[in-house]
Amino acid sequence: MDSYALHLAMAALVGATFAAASAYYMHRKTLTQLLDFARAIERERERERERGGGGDEKRSPRRRSAEQHQPTDRRSAPRYYRRGGVGVGVGVGSISLPDVLAAAAAADGEDDEEEEEEERRTVVNAIFSAEEDYRDLLIPRGCLGSTPFRKFTGRRLDSNRQIVRSCSNKRVGVIRPTSPKSPVVSVSAFDSLDGSDEDDSLRDDSKLGDIYLNTNGNLESEPKGFFQPLPNNVIVNGESQPLAATSMIRSHSVSGDLHGVQPDPVAADILRREPEHESFIKLKISPNEIPSTDEMEVYKILQKCLELRESYVFREEIAPWEKEVITDPSTPKPNPNPFAYAPEQKTDHYPQMVDGVVHVYTNQHCKERLYPVADATTFFTDLHYILRVIAAGNIRTVCHNRLNLLEHKFKFHLMLNTDKEFLAQKSAPHRDFYNVRKVDTHVHHSACMNQKQLLRFIKSKLQKEPDEVVIFRDGTYMTLKEVFESLDLTGYDLNVDLLDVHADKSTFHRFDKFNLKYNPCGQSRLREIFLKQDNLIQGRFLGELTKQVFCDLAASKYQMAEYRISIYGRKQSEWDQLASWIVNNELYSENVVWLIQIPRLYNIYKEMGIVTSFQNLLDNIFLPLFEVTVDPNSHPQLHMFLKQVVGLDLVDDESKPERRPTKHMPTPAQWTNVFNPAFSYYVYYCYANLYTLNKLRESKGMTTIKFRPHAGEAGDIDHLAATFLVAHNISHGVNLRKSPVLQYLYYLAQIGLAMSPLSNNSLFLDYHRNPFPMFFLRGLNVSLSTDDPLQIHLTKEPLVEEYSIAASLWKLSSCDLCEIARNSVYQSGFSHALKSHWVGKNYYKRGPDGNDIHQTNVPHIRVEFREMIWREEMQRVFLGNAKIPDEVDK
Repeated sequence: MDSYALHLAMAALVGATFAAASAYYMHRKTLTQLLDFARAIERERERERERGGGGDEKRSPRRRSAEQHQPTDRRSAPRYYRRGGVGVGVGVGSISLPDVLAAAAAADGEDDEEEEEEERRTVVNAIFSAEEDYRDLLIPRGCLGSTPFRKFTGRRLDSNRQIVRSCSNKRVGVIRPTSPKSPVVSVSAFDSLDGSDEDDSLRDDSKLGDIYLNTNGNLESEPKGFFQPLPNNVIVNGESQPLAATSMIRSHSVSGDLHGVQPDPVAADILRREPEHESFIKLKISPNEIPSTDEMEVYKILQKCLELRESYVFREEIAPWEKEVITDPSTPKPNPNPFAYAPEQKTDHYPQMVDGVVHVYTNQHCKERLYPVADATTFFTDLHYILRVIAAGNIRTVCHNRLNLLEHKFKFHLMLNTDKEFLAQKSAPHRDFYNVRKVDTHVHHSACMNQKQLLRFIKSKLQKEPDEVVIFRDGTYMTLKEVFESLDLTGYDLNVDLLDVHADKSTFHRFDKFNLKYNPCGQSRLREIFLKQDNLIQGRFLGELTKQVFCDLAASKYQMAEYRISIYGRKQSEWDQLASWIVNNELYSENVVWLIQIPRLYNIYKEMGIVTSFQNLLDNIFLPLFEVTVDPNSHPQLHMFLKQVVGLDLVDDESKPERRPTKHMPTPAQWTNVFNPAFSYYVYYCYANLYTLNKLRESKGMTTIKFRPHAGEAGDIDHLAATFLVAHNISHGVNLRKSPVLQYLYYLAQIGLAMSPLSNNSLFLDYHRNPFPMFFLRGLNVSLSTDDPLQIHLTKEPLVEEYSIAASLWKLSSCDLCEIARNSVYQSGFSHALKSHWVGKNYYKRGPDGNDIHQTNVPHIRVEFREMIWREEMQRVFLGNAKIPDEVDK
C-alpha cells in the first residue's frame, strides 16, 4: 500500500514538473514571438522610409544592427513592438521572467520624439487591424481585456485608442461606473493615474451619463474599444489640464500646493475631482395627453386665480439684484455701526387714514391718492370667488390627480437619479448639510432660547444680581431675591422640571395651555421680568439673554433666524419702546433679522376698555410707521430698527370659531362690538396698509416689509384662501392637505411654507400625520422651522434638531435636507448681498442657472428636475401660453 502511494506521488511530481516546464517554455516562446514581430515591423517601417528618401542617416547605428536579426514573416511574428524603449504591450507583465521591456527602455531611451509618434501610430494600427493575429499569439481573445496593465502614460491617437508607455511594475486602474457606495466613479476622478487600484475597464467620464441607465433600466457597459480615451482634462503624464470656463462650475477643486507638487490623491480628493454630471434620466410620459374640454375649463379658472394673486401681491418695481450688482459674492463686510443714525430729509407726503386704510397724498392739499389699493369689497368678492373654486368638485378632481402625478414623478426621479445626485454631492468640496446656510424662517423671539439656557440665565441673575429692583407689584417695588422669596423658591430649588416651560401631552388641542408655558414656574411675574421688553428694567434681562442666543448663532455660523417680536396695537408708543429696546441693548447680528407679529386680540382689548373700535387698533399699528417713513427724524430709533425688519406676521389661535366675512363688511370704525373680527378681515386691513407703506418706502429708497402671516395651522380653510391672494409666504399651512385645489395653487405660485412639524405635534397634529413629506415630494416650496424652541426643543441647536428628526422619521436624504435649507434662504428676508454669498451670485435666476452646488450642496440634477416639472405644470394650466420669467419673484 505504501509503495503504491509512493508511486502515485512520484507520478504526480513528474507530471507537475513536466507541466511547469511546458508552461515556462510556452511563455518564453510567446514572448520571443512578440519581440520578433516587433523587429519585423520595425524593419518594414525602415525600408518604407528608405524608399521614401529617408535614408539611413535617420537611423541610429544600434537600430541598423538590430535589423539584421529581425524576421520578415509578419504572420509568424508576435504582436509586440519595441523601439528605443517605447512599447505597445498587451499583457506584457511577467512574474517568472525579468522585465525585458524595462531593460530595453533603459537601453534605447535617447530616440527622438517625432519618430516615436510616427511608429506608435503604425504599431497600434497594425496590432488592431489584423483579427487573425489573436490566433497566432496562442492567447484567447477574451483574456486580453482582463490582463493587468503596467503603469502607463499615454498619448491620444484617435477617438477610441490609446498608446501607452511601459515604465514600472505599478498597475493602472481602469474605472467603471459605480454606485454612491463605491468611492471611485470614473477616471476623471484622479488627478494622476497612480491613484487607481481598479482593473476592469476604462471609460471616458463624458460617457457615464449614457451608460448609466438606458430607458429600460439596463446597464449599457460594452466597451467601444480595447483602449478608451482619457478625459479632456488629463494629458500625457496624467496631469490635470485647466478646464474650460463652461465646465468650471462642475469641477470642484484642484489639489496640491502652490508650487505645483501634486500629492498622491486620497479618497476624498478622488471624489472631489469628479465633475457633476450634466444630464439626468428624465421620465417621459407619452403620448402627451391633450386636455379634455372640461379640463380646459378647469385650467382657465385656475389661470384666473393665479392672475388674481398677481394683482394683489406687492412686488418691488426694481428688483434687489438690479439695484445692487454683486460681482464678488464673498462674505459681505459686517456693518461696523448698525445703529448710527444719519438725519434724512422730510418729504411732503401726507398720510391719512380712510376707512381703515392709509391713503398717501403728495402733500396736504392734494386730493389725488398716490398708491391705490383694492378696497375691502373687491377683496372679499375675490375671496368668495376663490372659496367657490376650491369647493367645485370637477376642479378638486383635476387638482387631486395633478398632485398625485407630481408626487409619483418625483418618486420616479429618485428611483432613477438618486445615485447621480449623491455622487454630485460627494464631489462638491467642503459643502455638506452641516455647513450650508439654514434659516429658521419661523421662530418667536420670546421662545427663541431652550429651557436649559433660560434656567441657567435665571440662576446666574439670582446669584449675581439678587438686589436688583425688577418689578412693581401690589403697590411695592420688589427685588429679584424678594420675588423668589414670595414664590418660596431659591436658586438651588430651580430645575428644568420646576421651570415647566416645555410642552407636553396636556397642550394638545389646548392653545390656551400652550400659551401658559411662556410663564416660568407658572408665574406671570417671572415672564414679565425675564421674557418681556416693556418692564421696569426696560427689558435688560431679555436683552442679555437675546445676546447669548445671538452668540450661539454666530458660533454655528451657518444657522440664521428670523425672530418674531410683538406689537399689540394697544398704544402708538409701542413702536418707540420696542425700537428703543433694540437700539439701547445693541441687539444686532448678521445672522438675525426681525419680523413684527400682531396678535389678533381685539376682543380682549375691547373688553378691557383699551380700544373702542377696530380702527383704534389699526391706528396704533400703522400710523407710526407712516410717520417715520415720511419724516425719519420724528422717530430716529424706529427708523434704524425698521432697517432690520423684513416682514409682518399675524398670530393667534386659528382654531377659534369665527363667522365667514361677507362681501360687504362693516368698516373698522364701525366694528365696535366685542367679537373678534374674522381672520380674513385682519388679513385685508393689514395687507392694504402694508401695501401702501411699502410703495411709499420704496419711493424713498427705504427697505420694504413683506406680509408673512400664520395661516393653516388649524381652523377654517378660508384662512389659506385669504393668504393665497395677498401673502408672500406663510407659516404652517398644514391645512392645505384638506384642499387639493388650494394645495395645487400654492404649488403653482410657489408660495413659501415655513412648516414646524414638532410644534404641530405638540398642538394640533401628530408628527406621523404631518403633510410636510407629501408637500416636499410634490414640489411645494417648503422649509423647516422651530416655532418655539423654549417649549418644543431640547438641544442647543433647535433648527438642526428639527432637521434631524425629520430626516430620521421621513427618511430624508442629504440632498433633500440641503434642498429644504436652500428653500429657507429663498423664503427669508435677508439682504441680496447675503443671499448671493449663501446661495450663489446668480441665485435670483430660475432653475440650475441660479444654483451653485459649491454653496448649497444641492445638485443641479435636483434643481433642474424641480424647474422642469414646474414649467410643465404652468404650461399645462396656461394651455401652452404661460409667460414664465427667467428670474424668481421679487
